[in-house]
Amino acid sequence: MRVYADNNATTKVDEAVVEAMKPYFSEMYGNPNSLHKFGSETHKGVATAIDQIYSGIGATDDDDVVFTSCATESNNWVIKSVWLDQIKNGEKNHIITSEVEHPATLSACKYLEREFDVKVTYLPVNSEGTIEAHTLKDFVTEKTALVSIMLANNETGIIFPIKEMVEIAHQKGALFHTDGVQAIGKIPVDVQDLGVDFFSMSAHKFHGPKGIGALYIKSGVSLSPLFHGGSQMGGLRSGTLNVPYMVGMGKAMELAVKSFPKMNVEVRRLRDKIEKALLELPDTFVVGKENRTPNTILISIRGVEGEGMLWDLDKKFGIAAATGSACASEDLEANPVLEAIGADEDLAHTAIRISLSRYTTEEEADYLISSFKDAVIRLRGISSSYATVQAQNEAYSHK
Repeated sequence: MRVYADNNATTKVDEAVVEAMKPYFSEMYGNPNSLHKFGSETHKGVATAIDQIYSGIGATDDDDVVFTSCATESNNWVIKSVWLDQIKNGEKNHIITSEVEHPATLSACKYLEREFDVKVTYLPVNSEGTIEAHTLKDFVTEKTALVSIMLANNETGIIFPIKEMVEIAHQKGALFHTDGVQAIGKIPVDVQDLGVDFFSMSAHKFHGPKGIGALYIKSGVSLSPLFHGGSQMGGLRSGTLNVPYMVGMGKAMELAVKSFPKMNVEVRRLRDKIEKALLELPDTFVVGKENRTPNTILISIRGVEGEGMLWDLDKKFGIAAATGSACASEDLEANPVLEAIGADEDLAHTAIRISLSRYTTEEEADYLISSFKDAVIRLRGISSSYATVQAQNEAYSHK
């Protein structure tokens, strides 16, 4: 059996999404900006996709939703354009983010910090892995141009108190951006209720195609474009529209909204079943058990090295999991959330992220539980044997 339990990294494309996209590859393939019939044939698909995205996140007709290549582009666009619009001219000089943001946000902030001496504050998380909203009050000032905090953490699934933080930021005149990648398709999202100025998303996180995302821009909020060269997307992002992928993202959003009941009940039940079973193993810990997305577990297994565990799960059992964000997985470093909450080095290097989807089955959950337990027992046995040999060698060397 093969089990895919890395849905926070990416998801399978829904078959209905594939079917919706197909006609726009070779039947209705005209450029939407062309005046001939080949171009106009694509307009219905584009319009439907836009409506599906607006409806899915609760945007109003006065707001802008601009299609991008992914949330990484959207995050970079917001952060670097706020620098261009408000910080470069000396109006403001400060950005606030958190210690546990996605690498796209952290890297963009560190770039501005390094190259242009922008002041960046990285908000800490508490021992439960969440940000307490009142913490923002200690750092936001009239000089703060932007606060960028994710809605749901990609490692733990913890949902941050964005609505409360938006109110605090706006009181000081700061714009607020949230990376909503890990929220769409898992929990209902209403950008009007949240009050955010910018909201990033990627289709491949909710059973849409890779290579397409979007950025919500609140009505009345301006943002300089990063791409120039045409009038597409109201002049906010130049480039020929990726119609098939826009159609796919719109369809994926529609299906995601319809799947909320299943996510909140069935997927949550499977998540809790897996978690309860794995916590039966001695010296295992789950980070952020409260107020999180219904599909995510970040479990740390003392005495079992994370990369070795992933190798065993993949090669021996055909199970795909992760140690954390796929965008940082090549670094093979300690889990950033566990580091941020002050976990000891052993725990920080033994975290495994299990993330389910609406396609996860009972049979897969049962197989994951038994295989995970077998892998932990085997690896702990190897680790114990190695430690014994090391101790014997050390004792012998002192004779």
